[in-house]
Amino acid sequence: MTDREEFRTWVHSVLTEAEVALHNGDAGPRRAIWSHHDPVSVFGAWRDARGQQEVDELFTHLADSLTDCTSFRFELLDAEVRGDTAYTVGLEHTSVSVGGVPRAYTLRVTQIYRREAGEWTVVHRHGSPPPE
Repeated sequence: MTDREEFRTWVHSVLTEAEVALHNGDAGPRRAIWSHHDPVSVFGAWRDARGQQEVDELFTHLADSLTDCTSFRFELLDAEVRGDTAYTVGLEHTSVSVGGVPRAYTLRVTQIYRREAGEWTVVHRHGSPPPE
């Protein structure tokens, strides 16, 4: 299996499972796959964060706001691996309760990854609604 194939398998398993957990109110799996070494950043659909403390606060806020994920699908549009760096571009299609209110939405998401100690970690996320 090539690095790219292995990375894509990780995206469709570990990364996707972490996002489903977050949308069910559990930030632990997402925290586990994010780098614990700065720089890390999020340009989020709801809120931005830079550095470990702000990113952790954001994940806590999201986990406190999201429950009852009935559907999460990551539509991977593109991905590439170059050495210990990778990126993904895709659409996240989600049905979840936000503050107790059911919602369905799509975000276009670009993420950057760094391999640390042989494992992929997320170092940057940019999520926003797609243009109409």
